[in-house]
Amino acid sequence: MPAKTPPKKSKSVLKRDRQTLKKTSKNRSVKNMFRTLSKKVELEAANKNLEGAKNALKIVVSAINRAATNGIIHKNTASRKVSQLTRIVNSLLRSGAV
Repeated sequence: MPAKTPPKKSKSVLKRDRQTLKKTSKNRSVKNMFRTLSKKVELEAANKNLEGAKNALKIVVSAINRAATNGIIHKNTASRKVSQLTRIVNSLLRSGAV
């Protein structure tokens, strides 16, 4: 039995590979960004810093919504993440942290 030759790659396959690499890299960086921002909200809440948590929440909500709009994450996932973070900040309001 003769050895198999590697499959030939057409120009369109090579271009699709380049596009996938570029999009994957961009999407990964955006996801990492709002994960980092989410951690900042949680850290501010853990330190009972209401103003810092509110400011961080405003930034992270914007980033998450932008990611959902661009199709990086699903809109329901974005909504769930925003809701979880908002609940954390609102718990600070109810506890009376300043």
